[in-house]
Parts: sequence; structure tokens; C-alpha cells
Amino acid sequence: MPFMQCSSSDVCRHGVRTDKSFWLAVGAEADYTVKPMTSIDEIQVHISRCRVCLGTKYVLTRHSFTDSSPDCPNHFHKLWEGYSYLMVTSSGTSGGGQDLASSGSCLEKFYLPTFIECLGRGTCAYYINNLDYWLAQNPDISQPGMWGMGNVYSGLDDIMDQGVARCTVCARNTV
Repeated sequence: MPFMQCSSSDVCRHGVRTDKSFWLAVGAEADYTVKPMTSIDEIQVHISRCRVCLGTKYVLTRHSFTDSSPDCPNHFHKLWEGYSYLMVTSSGTSGGGQDLASSGSCLEKFYLPTFIECLGRGTCAYYINNLDYWLAQNPDISQPGMWGMGNVYSGLDDIMDQGVARCTVCARNTV
């Protein structure tokens, strides 16, 4: 568990049994039939890696609500295009969200499941009741309100071609 639970009575507990954390997965096949993983070596191969770099450029993320990635505004250039990722939920009221202005809301590849869940008791697994939320396409912008209600997309081709919206991460050009 990467966090502690603290109360106003100056008491903090690490790894409470009800704690949950969510980690971006590597995009490999998930086996929902195995027992939860408990060793660090077993868990780490399922968690995506990242790199944080210090830069002087302003970065922004744009979402299209269509199957086409949006262009960057004037004086910006494209860093990458991807799929608009919003949030995860788990059993009960657990879950986590992603700020749509963040570059983390634009994943270069679409894959399911997108995350692995770790519990305070020291186990991690892909749970069948976990849900990923992606921004949906709305190619007919004249249709108001809740577009596409009842549409079901099955199979990765349909989901990627007709379901999930695209995004672009842009950086300000140097002067």
C-alpha cells in the first residue's frame, strides 16, 4: 500500500485491510482464475512503468469525442495520440479518476483490463468486477444529452473503431 490512513487523533495506520490502490497494468492478458498475487516479484511484472521528466514546455491534453485524434492548437506540437481514459471502479465505492487535462488521461494503447487492484491485506489481482471507464465517441454532435444509450460494442475492433474517443497530448513549441 503506497499510503497511510490517518485520523484526527494523530494516529496513522499503514495497510489497513480495507485499503485499495489501483495501478496501471502493462496491457498483457489478465488471468482472472488465478489466486491473488502476494510476492513483489510476481506483482511487478503486471504494473506499468513510467518516467517523470522535468521540462520547460507547457503540456496539454485534448479529447475529441470522435474516432479521430484532435489537432494541437497553434504554437503546440503533438507528443502522442491515444485513447481517452477516465477512471476505474471496484466493488463498493472504491475507485479512482484521472484529470482529463492530464497527459495520463490519454493512453497510447487501448487494452483491457487497464488496471490491477491491490488490497491492504497484501494481495494484488485482476478482479472480474473491476470496471474501466473511457470517454465515448459522439460523432453526431447535433444529438443532445446522453448519446449512444444502449449501444453495445463487443470485440476490440468495434470498441476501438466506434466506441472509445481519441485524444492528443500537445506541448508548447520552443521560441
